[in-house]
Amino acid sequence: MTYVHTLRRIREDKTNYRKRAAILIGRHSFVTVKVSDQNIAAQVLKPTPTGDIVIASAHSRELEKQGWKGTLNNLPACYLTGMLLGKKALGNGVKNAVLYIGKDHFTSRVAACMKGIVDGGVSMPVSEESLPDQERISGQHIADYAGTLKENQEEYNSHFSAILKNGLSPEDYPSHFEEIKSKLSGKAAEKPAPKNAAEEEEAPAPVHKEKKKEAPAKAEKAPKEKKETKKKEAKEGKGKEKKKAKGGKSKKK
Repeated sequence: MTYVHTLRRIREDKTNYRKRAAILIGRHSFVTVKVSDQNIAAQVLKPTPTGDIVIASAHSRELEKQGWKGTLNNLPACYLTGMLLGKKALGNGVKNAVLYIGKDHFTSRVAACMKGIVDGGVSMPVSEESLPDQERISGQHIADYAGTLKENQEEYNSHFSAILKNGLSPEDYPSHFEEIKSKLSGKAAEKPAPKNAAEEEEAPAPVHKEKKKEAPAKAEKAPKEKKETKKKEAKEGKGKEKKKAKGGKSKKK
């Protein structure tokens, strides 16, 4: 048997050198995202022959300075951290970047951070199908889950003890998310509309419009049909009279 030497970082399953070589050849600035049990960190780096240079970096703990009271590693926090990184990178002259995750997996939290970077102003190639829904990014699923646990107060308090200590009710996650997002983006916060109310208001509207449109259409068709039948009857009557007249003349002859 022959011994095949492999690099140490390949043996330790830390580096994918094919992806690494593609980034070096393309000379693209790239984004790395690391999610831990409590936080999320993201960086924008520029590859060089001597090593990577960090252009901008963001950590979920920085969101606390913006007034964030929620968890620091869930989907809303990942999105806000990505938006913060996008603003920093754009200020440092980075307009385009690619995602580099190496040997890590592309998870929903990495995708949420990537969407935040794009919304922060940095252009990145990404498919909309691979990104989480806006409702999950805003924390609507957390608010819905908190509503189901509201009956069991002990389980509710133990599950959301960290954010309750910060003074945030889990049912207010979407509105709190929009508040922090507006601070980072500099735009006014959008108030999330309730699902049921929106569906109830929109559902009957097209039905009434269709009925109003159909009523005059039927009324217009009726007189037209009557006029056409009267014209046909008048033509048939004239035809019969002509035939009778011709028949009478021939008999006289």
